[in-house]
Amino acid sequence: MFSVLLSNSSPNIAKKFHAGHLRSTIIGEIHTKVMCVCLCVCLCLCVNVGFGGLQVYVQVNREAEHDGSIQLAAAEFFRRLEQHDEQALSLWKQFREITVEEYKKIYERLGVYFDQYSGESFHQSKTREVLKDLQSQGLLKTTEKGTGVVDLSAEGDLSSYATLVRSDGTSLYITRDVAAALDRKERFSFDEMIYVTDKSQSVHFQQLFQILQAMGHHWADGCVHVPFGLVVGMSSRLGEVVLLEDILNEARYRMLQNMREAKTSKELADPELTAEQIGVSALIIQDFKGPLISDYKFDWQKVLQAQGDTGVFLQYTHARLRRSDTEFPICTKNTAAAQTSLLPSVQ
Repeated sequence: MFSVLLSNSSPNIAKKFHAGHLRSTIIGEIHTKVMCVCLCVCLCLCVNVGFGGLQVYVQVNREAEHDGSIQLAAAEFFRRLEQHDEQALSLWKQFREITVEEYKKIYERLGVYFDQYSGESFHQSKTREVLKDLQSQGLLKTTEKGTGVVDLSAEGDLSSYATLVRSDGTSLYITRDVAAALDRKERFSFDEMIYVTDKSQSVHFQQLFQILQAMGHHWADGCVHVPFGLVVGMSSRLGEVVLLEDILNEARYRMLQNMREAKTSKELADPELTAEQIGVSALIIQDFKGPLISDYKFDWQKVLQAQGDTGVFLQYTHARLRRSDTEFPICTKNTAAAQTSLLPSVQ
């Protein structure tokens, strides 16, 4: 059976779930549903949990911007992590466990579930092996600035290259991504691996696949990047929003207000739960119908419209169909006896 590993969502450890990760989560979930229903594939879902870089140590970015000592302390903490310092690793594991548990709550609200929670940050221990392999193959070059790079140019003149090692000896995002790809291939033996991220990372994944090919891993031909555009203008009553939890809460609040104001609304046992379900589906459908590559402007009024191609209308239609099926059950096993001649012809 053809096997696929899908990596999407990509939140960062020790950071709240940013609203910017919503599109990656939804698009990845849509790919999952389509492949499971329409194709004969063995699918493994992997949420790509990023390290978060300096954010793990820095509690408030603004403080770091105005205090150089915080940036230096963060860089030192990162260096200790790469050297497998026990105290640093212990703290990082605590951050990871707390973060993943919080993310699971958000994913549950979205109706999204993953088989694996991993990412480039989980493969730091293997970056040294990757760098040794690159050195042994003569692929890792040292620049005048002391950085380690891989030449990706066709002429071998470093006109195009990827940096894998900083001047202080620490690894970069792409270094850990190479290690992650190698580890996933070994563990899951996939035929195809799909990365779902925004279009700004297109060059990153192009370089990642080139590095894997240069190392002799021709299975990299089966690695695919699915890029998408950004959502512009997403906000809540609190102002310009950065947290996905705020967006989900806003969808529930606005939907609840619409339900209370609508004259046709019926009394419900749990109106907040209904508002949550309809509001979240409205967000998902709005994102699904938006252009994939182009950026698009987010509009709450359009998202929660009761008519048209919206999640609200989709839920309404589904409820009507379920009600019709209950009141007028159709035996699907005997559809051959249906008098289709009574149906109007389609021109």
